[in-house]
Amino acid sequence: MKKLLIAILGIVPVFSAGMAFGNDFSEPFAEVDALSKLTLPPVVLEAEGFKPIGAIKPIYFDALPWKGKPTKVFAWLGIPENAKGKLPAVVLVHGGGGTAFAPWVKLWNDHGYVAISIAVEGQTDVRPPQNPRAWQRHEWAGPARVGIYQDSNEPLADQWIYHAVADTILANSLLRSLPEVDADKVGVMGISWGGVITSTVIGIDPRFAFAIPTYGCGHLADSENQYGRALGNNLLYQKVWDPMLRMNRAKMPVLWFSWPEDEHFPLDCQAASYQAAPGPRMVTLIPGLGHGHGPGWQKPDAYAFAESIVRDGKPWCGQFSVTLKQRIATVGFAATRPLERAVLVSTTDTGFTGKRKWVESPAKLKSTQAGWSAEAPLPEGTTAWFINVQSGEVTASSDFQTHAEKP
Repeated sequence: MKKLLIAILGIVPVFSAGMAFGNDFSEPFAEVDALSKLTLPPVVLEAEGFKPIGAIKPIYFDALPWKGKPTKVFAWLGIPENAKGKLPAVVLVHGGGGTAFAPWVKLWNDHGYVAISIAVEGQTDVRPPQNPRAWQRHEWAGPARVGIYQDSNEPLADQWIYHAVADTILANSLLRSLPEVDADKVGVMGISWGGVITSTVIGIDPRFAFAIPTYGCGHLADSENQYGRALGNNLLYQKVWDPMLRMNRAKMPVLWFSWPEDEHFPLDCQAASYQAAPGPRMVTLIPGLGHGHGPGWQKPDAYAFAESIVRDGKPWCGQFSVTLKQRIATVGFAATRPLERAVLVSTTDTGFTGKRKWVESPAKLKSTQAGWSAEAPLPEGTTAWFINVQSGEVTASSDFQTHAEKP
């Protein structure tokens, strides 16, 4: 089975434990790129022992071999009932401590999307009695995540991130094969570690129509937290896995969804990621949002963004200009929805962005010939800032800006 997949993908395994690449990581880099060839839909099986939840079905689908053994991915697949015509769709990727979530599928179904939520650590959504904080692994499980890329000395094709990215691409191929799905309108949303996976996969699989990396991003090797400590000396991450390495290929519209107080994925790393992507982007940073699966899927922002892409082909709002003169910040926004309010979010603290105190202050919002203009004076001593605009319950943000006062 493994030899067959290698032949199909044109992959030659090159990375093994203890192997030194020196300064040449071209072969493992190419091996990751070859995952883009997983365009055939995987074989799907009914997940025996699990009951459907309304129209949402539990399934397994075939994935890549791990350590010479075949693997499958547990997932929940939902198709909106009584839908007519071809529908948009979305692949949903959980974060650390998560799994395939049927309620997440239901939320997207309610918005008119076919959705699949995948479990990327070889688990189901059942809690084992002996460890109710964990998820039960199934008999076809692939690798589980080991810390922060701590399995980098394993053969490349046995590493967790390799399988997580492959599983996400296979889920895309599965959705695109369904008769109910418009194959040109399949997106991906990932939360936390799922956001890292999403940030990675959008540089490998160009078929995604939109992407919503939530919290997770690239450029983490020099982050001033646990990611920087874990990845500062990890050359495989820096040369093969950092989403930044392929971000220039991400031409689909992307919503970068987070909050300024996030202690896992700092705003400067996120900004480096979206500034490297050439496709249309939208940034949404909501103060006080919180880090978790619930905050990411309960807010209306992801659904509003996806709707604007499948309907109009572009984000409903985005920044087109930023100026700063005599400490007056002005941001130009183009929006297809009426804007109602603008707020400056700023800090005078330094250091890791997730530990700074962020303050909201009023900003003036006015309609202009070019779109909308939001203007606010920066408080004295401001070190970083962005401006939020709102339309109803949804939020759009300017790019994250750093600022140093002149002496």
